Amino acid sequence: MRDRIKAEVSSIAPVDAKEEKTKKEVLDWIDSGVELCRLEKPATPAQHLISYFVIADYPFLLLVDHINAQLWLPAGGHVDPGEHPRDTVIREAQEELEVESDFLFENPIFISITTTIGLTAGHTDVSLWYVLKGSKESTYNYDASEFNRIQWFHIDELPFEKTDPEMRRFVQKLKAVCT
Repeated sequence: MRDRIKAEVSSIAPVDAKEEKTKKEVLDWIDSGVELCRLEKPATPAQHLISYFVIADYPFLLLVDHINAQLWLPAGGHVDPGEHPRDTVIREAQEELEVESDFLFENPIFISITTTIGLTAGHTDVSLWYVLKGSKESTYNYDASEFNRIQWFHIDELPFEKTDPEMRRFVQKLKAVCT
């Protein structure tokens, strides 16, 4: 599975020097042989892999008001041991929003490394960002044990002060690939 995860990371075309550096760090991390997946809640090991998925009805994005992170985030979750990050998206989309995954792009389009904040702050998420097709006209059920609510935001009106610190760069990249 490590080789498949490495291939997924390798497929990402960096948007800037920071993402290029992040991609190299993640590939080195994968090659180091350390555990990539969370084995124990909330954060063992302290750095682990997650899959974000942004549901897009471009130029609108669906974000979740995440209870633990206390931020507006893309939906997603921790990659389980032996699980491909793409399969994490499929599983989490069903669990969190009761939707089938319809990928806008086959591979993740962005990668980031962030230190978490909120109720389970202090560990490091290595995040692969996928994009799913969605519709503002559809009704989405959400997991109320994880999210306070969900909301569509125009790509130019996202709550950047209350979201993942890499959201601006993700949006920059998404705009570039969607226009």
